[in-house]
Amino acid sequence: MSKIEIACFNPESAMIAFENGADKIELCDGLSEGGTTPDFETMKKLREKINIPIFVMIRPRGGDFTYSDSEFEQMKNELVHLKSLQADGFVFGILNENEEVNVEQNKTLVELAAPLPCTFHRAFDRAASLEESLEKVIECGFTTILTSGQKPNVSEGKENLKKLVELSDGRIEILVGGGLRSSNIEEIRAVTNAEYFHSSAITDGGAFANPAEVAALKGK
Repeated sequence: MSKIEIACFNPESAMIAFENGADKIELCDGLSEGGTTPDFETMKKLREKINIPIFVMIRPRGGDFTYSDSEFEQMKNELVHLKSLQADGFVFGILNENEEVNVEQNKTLVELAAPLPCTFHRAFDRAASLEESLEKVIECGFTTILTSGQKPNVSEGKENLKKLVELSDGRIEILVGGGLRSSNIEEIRAVTNAEYFHSSAITDGGAFANPAEVAALKGK
């Protein structure tokens, strides 16, 4: 059966995901910004209630994925703190000014996170070249890439996602996300041969995951 990760922008969504069969939670803040580092207190409280993996977003702000020295220091400090709060893994992605994967900075964070696994998030979809970026992310030591195939959503990116699954050849997990819903997951899985899927499960334009949608994603 496919595995489902739910992107949760508040503690309520994390509980909904947990109670309705999600395999993993991506915990973040800043819904309108596409995800930022969550509050330490939120992680602390959820850890007491949730026993499925919680991967935490490390992103100091919305906007682009090229960070100043002080922002990078902030990312390192937040990762270390969240590691002490028993996060199961981390989600981040840093590009350089040319929209290429910043190998040095990503590697530094991956090493700080060790032995916990790291996901390179949808900064990948802004990165310059599909194949070259894939190899760089693997070189950095990430275990997973969250991507819509460098297109606005998974439906438009399905051919690229299929290609990524083939090119990765088991060296890294391709986590398919971006406009994924229970209504299209079967088609996307059939085309891409991916096994791991990511969705916010928000169906009403609000801020909270829909319990029925989480269950439907898992069921399909």
